[in-house]
Amino acid sequence: MSGSGARRWGPELVRILVVDDNPTVRHYLRAILEQQSAWRVCGEARSGEEALQRVGDSPPDVVLLDFRMPDLNGLDVARQINREHPEIPILMVTVYLSSQLAAEARAVGIRGACAKSDIGSLVQAVDALLHNGTYFPTPSLQENAAK
Repeated sequence: MSGSGARRWGPELVRILVVDDNPTVRHYLRAILEQQSAWRVCGEARSGEEALQRVGDSPPDVVLLDFRMPDLNGLDVARQINREHPEIPILMVTVYLSSQLAAEARAVGIRGACAKSDIGSLVQAVDALLHNGTYFPTPSLQENAAK
């Protein structure tokens, strides 16, 4: 990290990279995120490799990362981002968030996770990460019902 010190979000826009292989999901996530006046989606990526390239070219303030992508899974991408840019918080979004996946996400340095079906909590999750917090909701009723 450069000598500029801690990340700050004052009058400057928060730059968010959205990574998902589905263009409809990327569009939806962008629409939700950009309802916040201080947040801007600075880029989109369709794959893990594209995400790594975009982070390397112009590091965002936050990464929203899908778990399942055609090339690399979100855990592998997060591991690589954290190796090069540990200061960038990552929020993983996935179709189904189990407690096991949440634990694996934490282990690779992901600071939050959100089920796509609970997308209403997306703003709360990103806000927590921007304030140096984490966001891991309690196990879903869906997961408990499956046991």
